[in-house]
Amino acid sequence: MPKIRGGLIQMGLKRSSGDTPAEIAKAMLEAHVPLIEKAGEAGVQVLCFQEVFTQPYFCPSQDSKWYAAAEPIPDGPTTKLMQGFAKKHAMVIVVPIYEEAMTGVYYNTAAVIDADGTYLGKYRKTHIPQVAGFWEKFFFKPGASGYPVFETRYCKLGVYICYDRHFPEGWRALALNGAEYIVNPSATVAGLSEYLWKLEQPAAAAANGVYIGAINRVGKEGPWNIGEFYGQSYFVNPRGQIEAVASRGEDELLVHDLDFDMIREVRDTWQFFRDRRPETYAPLVMIE
Repeated sequence: MPKIRGGLIQMGLKRSSGDTPAEIAKAMLEAHVPLIEKAGEAGVQVLCFQEVFTQPYFCPSQDSKWYAAAEPIPDGPTTKLMQGFAKKHAMVIVVPIYEEAMTGVYYNTAAVIDADGTYLGKYRKTHIPQVAGFWEKFFFKPGASGYPVFETRYCKLGVYICYDRHFPEGWRALALNGAEYIVNPSATVAGLSEYLWKLEQPAAAAANGVYIGAINRVGKEGPWNIGEFYGQSYFVNPRGQIEAVASRGEDELLVHDLDFDMIREVRDTWQFFRDRRPETYAPLVMIE
């Protein structure tokens, strides 16, 4: 199997002319464009941004003004813009944005665009937290995407979003559906779960014999100040070894080559899929 050049963009919140969702989206997109172009020039083949990358992480609030940040997929402006960049650079792009499915129904979603600019489909965040500082159920309906795997030009690609990463079932479902590389766009702050940041994705990569790209935003976002988004986006290989890590606090494009031969090597060594016993797992999915 070939080597694939992956790219991850982490970024702090940008405000230019104002604080409306439209104004922030404009500032964030303008800030991303130079890094997208840089990724294209560096030969990146699969690029991903952070969770809801055109907006702040607004879920510490319960302010309905942020509903205006949602847009349709694939017919909204951000997906269309990224289709142009994908085609220009022959680059697969994963686009995590706030989706309006219909008036009043909103999802935390990632659109997947192939290297010729074709829209392949989307993944909607499945697991939605509802705890102090993370009032996501006010903003997002839980997705029921069925853990799709997208047959891109370069690889079989899966998406899992932020809080999803705490649930091992989805990682396994994506791997069983054929994923070779899974991206996890996130918005996670220093504190209670920081130690898990470099624990859960490596464990999932090793358990499922896949590459994972984990993306986090950086900096503090007022007026909520729930903590520092600590960056440290990274690539982890199918052995569970972190191969490349971005800075803690800077806007950054992280570029790294993923050796897909390792997937076969690891899976032939650790026969986790052969030795699974799904007939014994029924109690795990029984609904009371």
